[in-house]
Amino acid sequence: MVLAVQIMHAASAQSKSATSPPQAKTANGTVEGVLETSGVRAFKGIPFAAPPVGELRWREPQPAKNWTGVRKTVKFGPRAMQNAVFGDMGFRSDGMSEDCLYLNVWTPAESANEKLPVLVYFYGGGFIAGDGSEGRYDGESMAKKGIVSLTVNYRLGAFGFYASADLTKESPHKASGNYGYLDQAAALAWVKQNIAAFGGDPNKVTIAGESAGSLSVSALMASPLSKDLFAAAIGESGSVLGTLPPVPLAQAEQAGAKFNEQVGKKTLAEMRAIPAEELLKATAGPGVPRFSSAVDGYFFPEPPLKTFQEGKQSQVPLLAGWNTEEMNYRMILGKEAPTLENYTKAVQKLYGEQADKVLKEYAATSDAEVEQVATDLAGDRFIGFGTWKWIDIQSKTGGGKPVYRYLYGRPRPAMNAEAGNVTANLAGGVSKSTDAAPKAPLPKGAVHSAEIEYAMGNLSYNKVYAWTPEDHKVSATMQEYFANFIKTSNPNGKGLPEWSPVTPEGGAKYMYLDVDSRLETDKHKGRYVLMDAMATKN
Repeated sequence: MVLAVQIMHAASAQSKSATSPPQAKTANGTVEGVLETSGVRAFKGIPFAAPPVGELRWREPQPAKNWTGVRKTVKFGPRAMQNAVFGDMGFRSDGMSEDCLYLNVWTPAESANEKLPVLVYFYGGGFIAGDGSEGRYDGESMAKKGIVSLTVNYRLGAFGFYASADLTKESPHKASGNYGYLDQAAALAWVKQNIAAFGGDPNKVTIAGESAGSLSVSALMASPLSKDLFAAAIGESGSVLGTLPPVPLAQAEQAGAKFNEQVGKKTLAEMRAIPAEELLKATAGPGVPRFSSAVDGYFFPEPPLKTFQEGKQSQVPLLAGWNTEEMNYRMILGKEAPTLENYTKAVQKLYGEQADKVLKEYAATSDAEVEQVATDLAGDRFIGFGTWKWIDIQSKTGGGKPVYRYLYGRPRPAMNAEAGNVTANLAGGVSKSTDAAPKAPLPKGAVHSAEIEYAMGNLSYNKVYAWTPEDHKVSATMQEYFANFIKTSNPNGKGLPEWSPVTPEGGAKYMYLDVDSRLETDKHKGRYVLMDAMATKN
């Protein structure tokens, strides 16, 4: 009889734990999330730092305040302040606010002692837009593969990268700008301290991101502030070694001084007193400078290229690559027809005395070849070269840790009829129109950002495209490679084409990701060597 009662009690406790909302005890207090039908436990909108408002605007992130009792974390926090610039961003966030430093955790773990691998994903959006709530980054699909998955918010635009002489003077580190990057480093410190409570292994963290998120991964590898906070890295399209590199601090401060003039404010107190909405509106005005990251002596003690050249970056395994149509040939030819004559003239105008070398590496022998070659050149100028440089240098100075390179080639399918009048833009965005404008032709390659839903197993969140069985096959392959890498620092696994790492001697192999994924040898290394030589010369 006693045994029967004990069994009933145990069964009742078990059923209660299966149905009651999941909880986790963080350093700041207990959080309560939701149990998804998949069995994944989701915690959304956990604060990892104090709200960066008022006196904390343009300061490095401060610790989050502790709370008593149980904090419900069942909905995404607000997204960072941003103008609506990209039509392909589907936010699920709780509005927009300067108070935006929240992260989201999806975990398959049923207890705090499972020590599962961890993925921390940083969104793209050119450091001016994006949010951890976007469906394409959702962590549930990766969690179903045994990975504790996170998305992290960070400050953007003027809120994340405004620098000024007054801010530098005020800072204990004599640094300013880079607040968005500092947010990311603070989130990683939070993960180190707290992820075990969600069943994750703090020593098995992989950081990942696309576009600005990929630039962020390379920046975090270069910064001493994030050393030892992650064990592996994934970069999708971009690095600060080629795209949006940090500028000297004095230059960032000058841009800040110009912005002060434009908004008619002189002191830091006046700048901090501007309401967030008003400040955001001012950044969209004509002639407002781009708020670049800076070599501030703190997050970046020196230019990141120097850090990588000298092997002082985080020595971790890296998986990185880019897409076949990162940018459209129109970025080279403008409105001119893609003919050999027009292409030659456009390259001569862009490169002057270096044009002959560029035309030799990006050679077209007929009008028919121009569109593809100009597309390659446009994509490499935008983001391909910077990604190649990161892969190349990490394979040489990364302490012998493996580096895996990919080229993503799957063009998106046709758009759904029910998506409405949606047109594809450059670099992967889409825009909605009320006009019955003719649809642009389908891209021939994989546009910028096209791979995200595939890699994260989130095709179902993007309702714009009519996904086919082939798309689901590509997604299954790519996600499996990524999941294997997050678990073992090696993408290879049963049933997948063998993926060899890059070797420093050259003859680089890369995985071409498409319906029939295959290992290929780089036939265009000369293009990147030339771009590297031209970048060094400048």
